[in-house]
Amino acid sequence: MKNDDDALEPKGFSSAKRELLILLKQRPNLSLSEIAAERRVSKVAVLHHLSALEDQGLVERSYEHSSVGRPAVHFQLSRKSADLFPQAYTQMSITALEYIERHLGREAVVGMLQERSHALADQNRTRLSAPMLRHRVEELARLRSEGGYMAEVGGKKGSAVEMREHNCPILAIAGQFPEACEVERRMFESMLRAKVSTSHRVVAGDPVCRFLVRPRREDA
Repeated sequence: MKNDDDALEPKGFSSAKRELLILLKQRPNLSLSEIAAERRVSKVAVLHHLSALEDQGLVERSYEHSSVGRPAVHFQLSRKSADLFPQAYTQMSITALEYIERHLGREAVVGMLQERSHALADQNRTRLSAPMLRHRVEELARLRSEGGYMAEVGGKKGSAVEMREHNCPILAIAGQFPEACEVERRMFESMLRAKVSTSHRVVAGDPVCRFLVRPRREDA
C-alpha cells in the first residue's frame, strides 16, 4: 500500500537521505549532534550521508563559534534543493500566466488566482466547520499537507494560533507573481473565519511560511 507521505518525499534517494532532507526542510540549521540525536544514529553515519548530499549541492554547512572549544557545524538545505519537493505548478502554468498578463494585464492574472482560491475554499469549507479556531487551523494544516505544503500547527501566541508551512509548491509562481501569497492569505481568512497575518515567507528567503491566526473581533 502506498504511504500517504510518499507525495511529500524527494524521490531518487535512499530512505536515510530522504529522511535527512525532510528533517532539514522542517528544521533548518541543525547541528550534527542534533541531527544524529533526532535520527538516533551515530554522527559518523549522519555525516556520511550529509557529505554526499553536499557533493550534490543540496545541503550546505555553516560553523557556529563559541567562546570555548571547536566551532559547531550546522547544516541546512540549499536553494537547489527546492526542486526536490512537491511543486504544484509546472513551467506550463507560469507560461500560461505570462500569456494572460501579456494579453489581458496583471489584474487578469490576479483575478484567475482569486477564482482558484475561491473554488478551493468552497470545495473544502465543510472540512473547516469546527467551532474552535485551533481545530479549524489543525484541519487546514492537514489539508495543506495533502497538497504538499508540509504544514504544522505550532503553539498559541497570545490569542493567535501559529501555522507553519515548510514547503512551498507555488514558489515558482509566487516568485514571479507575489500577489499569489496575498491571495492565499485571504483564502485562509475566508476558510478559517479568522484574521490571518504572515510573518515569514519562503519566497522572501525564509525557511518557512509562518502564519498567525487570530479570532475576528466579534469572535474574541
